[in-house]
Amino acid sequence: MDAAAALERLREISSQVRTAVIFERGGKVVGSTLADEQRAKGVAGEAEALLNEAEQRRDDATGEFAQLEVALQAGSVFVVRDGDRLIAATTQPEPTVGLVFYDLKSCLRDLETEAAPKQRATAKRKPATRTKKTDAKS
Repeated sequence: MDAAAALERLREISSQVRTAVIFERGGKVVGSTLADEQRAKGVAGEAEALLNEAEQRRDDATGEFAQLEVALQAGSVFVVRDGDRLIAATTQPEPTVGLVFYDLKSCLRDLETEAAPKQRATAKRKPATRTKKTDAKS
């Protein structure tokens, strides 16, 4: 599934997500619900900076954050990371946090299915072989 289709599916399944930007580490935008490309790039850069800042401020230094929510009075900002791909989204105030994280992770998984090779479609079927039954009384 391409980024546009994944974002469209996200909008269908998540009524809480207002805007979303899918991007790679370094800020390269893969897809966005925003009309302005420059704004999408800005959101990607700020979301990645937000994750980096949060990681620097924690007490332990074990691995990277996989997800982050920042709750504001006007709504929340969510960032989910899966390998080198990330998604940032905004919601209305007081969203169902677990559900939004689930929907964002599903959106990133939808993109993975595009990259995975389609073995069933390309695999050739072997013809069925028949085995001859032998009479047990012989």
